Amino acid sequence: MGPGVQGSERSAVTIGVFDGVHRGHQQVVERAVAAARERGLRSVAVVFEPHPAEVVRLGSHPVRLTTPRRRSELLAGLGVGEVCVEEFTLELSRMSPGEFAQSILADRLRAAVVVVGANFTFGHRAAGTTETLVALGEKYDFAVEVVPLLDGVSSTEIRGRLTAGDVEGATAALGRPHRVEGVVVRGYQRGRQLGFPTANVETPPHTAIPADGVYAGWLECVPVANLPALYAGERWPAAISVGTNPTFEGVPRTVEAYALDRDDLELYGVHVAVDFAARLRGNTRFDSIEELIAQIHTDVDQARRLTSG
Repeated sequence: MGPGVQGSERSAVTIGVFDGVHRGHQQVVERAVAAARERGLRSVAVVFEPHPAEVVRLGSHPVRLTTPRRRSELLAGLGVGEVCVEEFTLELSRMSPGEFAQSILADRLRAAVVVVGANFTFGHRAAGTTETLVALGEKYDFAVEVVPLLDGVSSTEIRGRLTAGDVEGATAALGRPHRVEGVVVRGYQRGRQLGFPTANVETPPHTAIPADGVYAGWLECVPVANLPALYAGERWPAAISVGTNPTFEGVPRTVEAYALDRDDLELYGVHVAVDFAARLRGNTRFDSIEELIAQIHTDVDQARRLTSG
């Protein structure tokens, strides 16, 4: 764990994977921040990297709703003083609940209060429950607060909505539009040839990409280290295409975003974020380029209406 977590000052701790930082996570984190403020403590969110499932069951890594950088950004935005990334290893996975509570919560974090969701488990084979945590808190001198779950709001549920193309449902559960990030790379440039130049986004492995189709949303330039900072912080309404293009053979699955009415952007090598607001339609094969262009005009008009204001 990072050096920032050790020290004499006691802390209010929340701990978990927090993939998506959805509305349920937000309730837990906000309660931990409030507890820190009430008790005069530092607030700490401990997150695991890589995903515990990938370590315990190799090859079972679920798709990610947020990149690690975005997750930390969202947690900090909720008022967390320190976001500490704990490397999830086989050794850590084999700790008993008691060892975890003593070594990490009591000794390393100096927890005075631990805030978790009602479904929190910890220790070897997830043997520790919230009841276990309460008992260990009495032993190691930290209070425990358990925050009730929100019905229908979980990372698994949100992944399912995205798989179905239900980005509106994902937005409701996340409290913001679902975001996909990556670097803009050169594609086939067919959009440019048709008069609608798109940013072809190369996403990291395990990214939760919505179902194939056409969407309305936004394209934003997000500055990150060691990449060009062109258009830093700029954000444009966009029409977004996900999947292979059925009109052209042999095209791999892609995420492409057209910033509405902008044909002057040079985004190659720039890190961007694509936010999904609404699904317009599924992917369709067109018999002619003219039919395709006519449909793109319709898509763009719909995207403009949905993202206005």
